[in-house]
Amino acid sequence: MPTLLSNRPEMSGLPFVDKTRIPAHIAVIMDGNGRWAKSRRLPRIFGHRAGIASVREIVRTCGELGVKALTLYAFSAENWTRPTAEIHALMRLLEEYIVREAPELQKNRVRLRAIGRVEALPAGARKKLAEAIEATAPNKGLTLVLALNYGGRQEIVDACNRALQAGHKKIDEKTLARFLDAPDCPAPDLLIRTSGEMRLSNFLLWECAYTELYVTKTLWPDFRKSHLYEAIAEYQRRERRFGGI
Repeated sequence: MPTLLSNRPEMSGLPFVDKTRIPAHIAVIMDGNGRWAKSRRLPRIFGHRAGIASVREIVRTCGELGVKALTLYAFSAENWTRPTAEIHALMRLLEEYIVREAPELQKNRVRLRAIGRVEALPAGARKKLAEAIEATAPNKGLTLVLALNYGGRQEIVDACNRALQAGHKKIDEKTLARFLDAPDCPAPDLLIRTSGEMRLSNFLLWECAYTELYVTKTLWPDFRKSHLYEAIAEYQRRERRFGGI
């Protein structure tokens, strides 16, 4: 019989989840921080800061469930159009998150990685990110991928250019996949989008060709373990066909 991770006293109220069918790779579009703050008449940065608690809980829960990879859409290439003060605050939050969470990442054997044009990030954020990636590289637990200055179209363009620079005259799907930002990371099984918006927002366009999509109206700062369980439970109710009948 499959092992169920809910209906136990310590997990009361959580949806049923079959431990033998946990998605190997979960991707998340963490949307709704601004609306969360606005509803409380607070500056947007308060919503971004509140969202860090959700990141912490979801990273921890994915590790407990045996998820192999978790990719978080942390800062898109389009986010540079936001007010300068908000961008600076976001970069400071990124540095804070890396420094504060480093001990827990190591404790839980989480391996940190990044995708996107990270070379365009401020020097301080790049330095902290590089240090954390190097320090956690030997870890064998959950792989946490932060999408930073990331755009799905940019990634495909960059992959094509890398393939051409490597000497390829003709690029097919197999070749292009080898030059993506994280070619060794499997495509997401499940993509979660918070805040109810029904779009991909230029996130993992190549990788999510056959990914199961789950949209919740819950804003990211309110997203917790029970919401993740519900998303996984819904994923497990579906039959994946990968374009077949």
